[in-house]
Amino acid sequence: MSTPAAIRVFARDWTYFKRIWKSVLIGSVLQPMMYLLGVGLGVGSLVDRGADSAELLGGVSYAAFYATAVIATTAMFVAGQEALWPTMDGFSWSYAYRAQTSTPIEPTDVALGLMLHYGLRSLLSTAGVVVVLTFFADTRNPGLLLTLPVGVLTGWAFAMPFAAWTATRETDSSFPAIMRFGIIPMFLFGGAFYPVEQLPDWLEPVAWITPLWHGIELCRGAVLGGLGGGMAVVHLAALIGFVTAGLVAASVTFTKRLRV
Repeated sequence: MSTPAAIRVFARDWTYFKRIWKSVLIGSVLQPMMYLLGVGLGVGSLVDRGADSAELLGGVSYAAFYATAVIATTAMFVAGQEALWPTMDGFSWSYAYRAQTSTPIEPTDVALGLMLHYGLRSLLSTAGVVVVLTFFADTRNPGLLLTLPVGVLTGWAFAMPFAAWTATRETDSSFPAIMRFGIIPMFLFGGAFYPVEQLPDWLEPVAWITPLWHGIELCRGAVLGGLGGGMAVVHLAALIGFVTAGLVAASVTFTKRLRV
């Protein structure tokens, strides 16, 4: 049986990535460690002094509340950026995808192969955060293992729509705007730093429709509890919906770009 075409596409990215995966994994441990020390423990020590902080945070410390969100935010940053500049390289700078589709490999195979690559990057970055969270008693429990697939889903929920967009661009001029006006606002208002119920009433529904909020809620619920089965299904269905829509969009835009 021959190797599936998507695996062949993934193998090209793996050839490059296996040269740097150790440094990427080390960075995936050190970066969340600094975030947790600075924000989780530093700011958290101030927040936890508040009289009603425990009630607002669901009975957990601020360090635990914030730390569990870092799993999803890390997947968002890593996979989202991977679907922009590195993916643009394959379209416009190295023309790797054009070369691949000059063989029997189809544009949809390229999209699926990249999806595997984004999934691997999300898994490694999420695993780095999980390792860090095992150092803290408040977050050290078996639920951390459940956050690994959630991290991959969260990464795909951003990477696949971004890859679809990248396939339509000739330059990377729009990418900084995506980071400034898309990723950063979601990072700030998606429930990582405080419960979205603290947002103004008109802004709270905006957080509900972001994939980051669903990823954070699943990670937080898996580690800290308090998430009902019904809501877990809703969050999971939302993430799968974002991934499916992104994959369909990528299949369309990749085909238009690479079949001209």
